Amino acid sequence: MPIATERIGPAPLSAVAEQYMVPMRDGVELATDVYLPASPGRHPAVLVRLPYDKNSRYCYMEQIAAELTARGYATVVQDVRGKFRSQGETVPFVHEAEDGYDTIEWITRQQWSDAVVGMCGDSYFGFTQWAAVTSGHPALKAIVPRVTSTEHTVVVPRWDPERIVTLYGAEYLADYWAARDIVHVPVDHDRRPLLAAFEEAFNASGTRSVAFDICVPHPQPTDLFPLGHPFQARPVPTLHGVGWFDNLLGESIRDYTALAAHPTWGPLTYLHADSIDHENHRLTHSPVQPENDHNTDDEALRRTVAHYVAPVLEFFDVFLKGERPEESLPRVRWHLGHVGFRTSTVWPPPEARELVLYLAEPTLAVRDSDGGRLHENPELPADSPRTVRWTHDPHDLVPSITGDPFSALREWVDESGLQSRPDVLTFTAAPVSTALDLAGPVRAELTVDSTAPGMHLFAKLFDVFPDGTAHMLVRGQTVLPPRRGEAVEIDLGHTGYRLRPGHRLRLQLTCSDFPHYLWHPGTEENPWLAARGRTSTQTLSVGDSLPAQVRLTVLGAEE
Repeated sequence: MPIATERIGPAPLSAVAEQYMVPMRDGVELATDVYLPASPGRHPAVLVRLPYDKNSRYCYMEQIAAELTARGYATVVQDVRGKFRSQGETVPFVHEAEDGYDTIEWITRQQWSDAVVGMCGDSYFGFTQWAAVTSGHPALKAIVPRVTSTEHTVVVPRWDPERIVTLYGAEYLADYWAARDIVHVPVDHDRRPLLAAFEEAFNASGTRSVAFDICVPHPQPTDLFPLGHPFQARPVPTLHGVGWFDNLLGESIRDYTALAAHPTWGPLTYLHADSIDHENHRLTHSPVQPENDHNTDDEALRRTVAHYVAPVLEFFDVFLKGERPEESLPRVRWHLGHVGFRTSTVWPPPEARELVLYLAEPTLAVRDSDGGRLHENPELPADSPRTVRWTHDPHDLVPSITGDPFSALREWVDESGLQSRPDVLTFTAAPVSTALDLAGPVRAELTVDSTAPGMHLFAKLFDVFPDGTAHMLVRGQTVLPPRRGEAVEIDLGHTGYRLRPGHRLRLQLTCSDFPHYLWHPGTEENPWLAARGRTSTQTLSVGDSLPAQVRLTVLGAEE
């Protein structure tokens, strides 16, 4: 049966913008929409450079531009090189620094420009901001990168034995970077070798992604920043936006932590942390009902845009217009899930403390969804079991439950049904009697061994509701080292979340999360090329001073 191919081209041009073909230094022209304020004269400009069609509803640039122009900002939105209406080769990352510089230079020469430029945007169009920073253009005065990263390892699937690769990252490169249009071809995840499934998809579509071939199956060296890393460039005021439920949260919060501690970037770095996922779905509306779905409902889109733009305007009014002093901006604005926004001078808040929950009764971890216990007492009874073993079968992988990892809150699925599998370990705490506010990093420290030469280990922390449903809060993953019995640390990212009375915390451990993450065959073979896998046994140990705990950052005095 032929493989169905879906091709998505550019949407109609905006009726309220003028498109220009802006020349780059090598003669390639990039399609660029300009939205101007109603008032005549020269204005500061906000530039957005993206690969997802500047005229699509998905990016809602026309709606964002309406908010920005109403505030007196010219808004410039550009299809990056090789995408949709722009010319040039379709390859991500490598041209963004020079193209960013040339576009900013073009803006400064327009009669409506006052030669002051800011940039904003999410994900890849957060990366284009960092690339532009490396170019050092003096007109770039402030940036607002959201749900993004300077590294983008989540969507650049460079496999090596010490990394866990996202399979959805490979599909992203195959779909979005094979042609000017988006070309989506379903991939048969059960096919082995897995690389053959992508080859079949490319053959069916008649296209091929250079970016995919650079990464899979043998990654080739690629410098994302040919002009130098952004943190080595001239610093500019930065409002760093993260989402507690964003699948890029780990990378994004690491960027913020590095920026905040940097001697020159730190004084210019601000944090805006919200209870959103990558696609700007909000915890407040989760799971999303039709009336709150900005993908389809116009009023929901209006509310989403207003929520999105408010901190951007506040930031640019200070650093592009100079209308208010810098001291008027909170250094950190963060959302406490189920409560609302709070401000702080630093992140985590200075009043935060560490709460350690220890793993106990490990033999129960594979029994049912509740499994073993999480509790605050590190001491175990002398006769308490200290180990649990479980099997990783590469031909019966633990399935990924969330349909789209970029839209975790659209469904915010209940994963309790999955947690009764014998290859899924769980440890559950007692219900809290009063609200417990999580505000900062979460880390698991474990002692795990494997009969395989290496193994993946995924850790997730859940809010277990009184009705037994379990909803993920944070996650992390690592590769077990070949040295046996060595302690393993897993960074689960950060969160701001209120665990309400009657709710419980649950830690889940697995060796697979497929097809969101590349499978581990249980051998030393490249998983893209392996035809079959080998079953292995994992052992988790607790007690006897062995690391077996979850370290939380919480608010409130220690009881």
